[in-house]
Amino acid sequence: MSHNTSITIDDNLKERLASLSLCVLAYDQVSVSETPGFFKGRVNLFAENLRNEYEKPGRVTDIPAIQSWRDAFKKIGMDPSRYRPSSEALIRRVLQNKPLYWINTAVDVNNFLSMYYGLPFGIYDRDQIRGTITCRPGKPDESFEGLNGRTISCTDKLILADDQGPFGSPVVDSTRTRITDQSQNLLHVIYLPPDFRQDPEVLIGSVGKMFTQLNGGQVSFHAVIR
Repeated sequence: MSHNTSITIDDNLKERLASLSLCVLAYDQVSVSETPGFFKGRVNLFAENLRNEYEKPGRVTDIPAIQSWRDAFKKIGMDPSRYRPSSEALIRRVLQNKPLYWINTAVDVNNFLSMYYGLPFGIYDRDQIRGTITCRPGKPDESFEGLNGRTISCTDKLILADDQGPFGSPVVDSTRTRITDQSQNLLHVIYLPPDFRQDPEVLIGSVGKMFTQLNGGQVSFHAVIR
């Protein structure tokens, strides 16, 4: 994927979710590795604080960004109790006292940021993406192999797709664009709900700084897509 590759939000999706936007960052020459102990400790401390604050999994909807995405899913016909935003799924796992998965520095930072902000985050290998990227509703005949080991039907779900088809969503991403220790050029997508009140540029700055602190490389491109 070149940095000038078009990233757009489908007009039909804009009609159904007014003011939906994406924060997009591209990283060059990162070094993905096993997540160090100090960062795991930071994440585990954050998880402990979450458990102390919310106590029960059902209280995850008290988090404004989580509730916003649940409402957005309903507007496009997705049942948020069946298809949970990835941020909600991660936080529910923490509140249920289940261990977090440790994958690598890129994925683990991505997951921590998703929990911290309460927003779905996606991290993708840019070298596996082909052509134009569009955020749109999925078509009835579309599916992809998910990182959860399941075949994901994309029918009427919010997805990211390139010229080869769907590869990501705010629920689960595909194996095609997964991050491995060999991945060097990455795409980071933050899914913002329609009523997001914070300054997206401030969010991009904070995310890019934390990500490159642990993974090296540089932010070579960033934008807010509306």
